[in-house]
Amino acid sequence: MQGTPDGISLVSYGQIFTLLFVTFGPLKIVGPFAHLTHEADEPRIRRVAVRSFLIAVVAAVVGGFAGRALIISWSIPVSAVLLSGGIIFALVGLNVLLEQYQPAHAPPPLPADQMAAAMRITFPIVVTPYGIAALIVVLANSPNAERTAATLLILLAVMVLNLLAMVYSRRIMGGFTVMILQILGAVLGVLQIALAVEMILRALQQMNIIKG
Repeated sequence: MQGTPDGISLVSYGQIFTLLFVTFGPLKIVGPFAHLTHEADEPRIRRVAVRSFLIAVVAAVVGGFAGRALIISWSIPVSAVLLSGGIIFALVGLNVLLEQYQPAHAPPPLPADQMAAAMRITFPIVVTPYGIAALIVVLANSPNAERTAATLLILLAVMVLNLLAMVYSRRIMGGFTVMILQILGAVLGVLQIALAVEMILRALQQMNIIKG
């Protein structure tokens, strides 16, 4: 936990960005958003994208800090948080690698109301349960205010990328961009699994189950 003796810096800022990019980022958003808004005009797309961005930022920050507060309140050891986070990230990474082989499903159309449409985009397309889990683990293992602030700035940067991806989703989904996104998603999925394994090993070392 922040300020506790066993608080540790789990990963570098670059790894935090990769983790939040995979769990919150545009690779998993641009396709569903383009499908959901294929009948909308450009002004409506921009309005829905901006509202989704604002809701997602607030929801992610509130969810991350609420989860960290509960972990501190329940006196859950950092090693347990680290282990559970590693398992979750490994499963999500495997899903990223395997989801391209799953059959596609046509999503229902967006509601006419702007806020309802934004909420439909935000949950669970932008703000995913495993994304919140990732943020909680990173915040719970933040040893100081500087690292916490840096994590929030990284989260904001990822959300800005999401906003740009939603606004320009139709252009992104054209040509060879889809193939490039699939390849990039697979690479990041492998990196996420590797990071998850590292987190699990560190947690087991802290629990004295294995030696470092």
